[in-house]
Amino acid sequence: MENFRLPAEWEPQWGVMLTWPHEDTDWKPYLAEITETYVQMAREIVCREWLLIVVPKAEFVPEEVRQMERVVIFECPTDDTWARDHGPIVLVKESRSQGVKELKCLDFRFNGWGEKFPADNDNRIVERLDERIKKNVNCQLSIVNYQLEHHQDFVLEGGSIESDGRGTIFTTSQCLLAPNRNQPLTREEIEAELKRRLRAERVVWLDHGNLVGDDTDGHIDTIVRCAPDDTLLYVGCDDENDEQFADFRALEQQLKSLQTADGKPYRLLRLPMPDAIFEETISEEGGTRKEERERLPATYANFLILDGAVLAPVYGQPENDAEALRVIGKAFPDCDIIPIDARTIIRQHGSIHCLTMQIPSQI
Repeated sequence: MENFRLPAEWEPQWGVMLTWPHEDTDWKPYLAEITETYVQMAREIVCREWLLIVVPKAEFVPEEVRQMERVVIFECPTDDTWARDHGPIVLVKESRSQGVKELKCLDFRFNGWGEKFPADNDNRIVERLDERIKKNVNCQLSIVNYQLEHHQDFVLEGGSIESDGRGTIFTTSQCLLAPNRNQPLTREEIEAELKRRLRAERVVWLDHGNLVGDDTDGHIDTIVRCAPDDTLLYVGCDDENDEQFADFRALEQQLKSLQTADGKPYRLLRLPMPDAIFEETISEEGGTRKEERERLPATYANFLILDGAVLAPVYGQPENDAEALRVIGKAFPDCDIIPIDARTIIRQHGSIHCLTMQIPSQI
């Protein structure tokens, strides 16, 4: 038996992949603001591990970042910047050589969250990166016992799954059963494929908690996250007037009913729901002024775990931000909890975790 597994995010990492924003992406109207957010993330990542930047031209990356230690730049055509969903999903296996792991990079099909957006270039990033590594162009990316495994016959986004590192995969029915993903497969058939491809022992399906404004059809990493010691962090909602109240109350009840593989209840840590944040736009159509107000999918669950730190999204809401940082710190007591202002990120309907993909260490 292969004995590969999908590691938990808090296990040792080689580095993090970022796909850099540029003028040919939807970030163009606020490129300066999102670039500063990326620079912030880059500073924190390289303090602890490597940073792999995917970008069409290296010159799109600010000089400050290009000069940082432990930065590798891979030039490649891109459509957008959501590395969580087009990056490699990496399995690990303890090898016979003491202290060394084998890595297997799974290249699933990314189709723009059910064919909502162009994704042909993003879907080829893992393949193109593999070709470059095989040619030994960039020695920093030569990973011990690394293999690529093709799964282009199956749509799967990294943001749609969470792993406890011990054989349990969490996902949401609203995403994996959404149109234009893997139809005509049934829920049972999709679960079987997840177990087979991710070498998982069980799949836990969540049926509630879809954030308003979320383009992904309800990625798990926007509502529920795994942490050590059978801990689940989840977003709660206390405002009965919030349109999401009933759905998130149902999510909370479902989480309370779950059991670990050992038959024990999970340790549940409740994150606050950010106060509603809206994007207001004004357009002219046929001489008529049209104003639109769209709720953005702000969430405190979309944090990134690094070696010794957690990058946590904040939204300029002092009370909510402080409570979220406190709860995340409770789940990761040995980590620095570093706030990153995510108000620009959510304008494109994601947050910190959505922009990043960790690559496990082979050591």
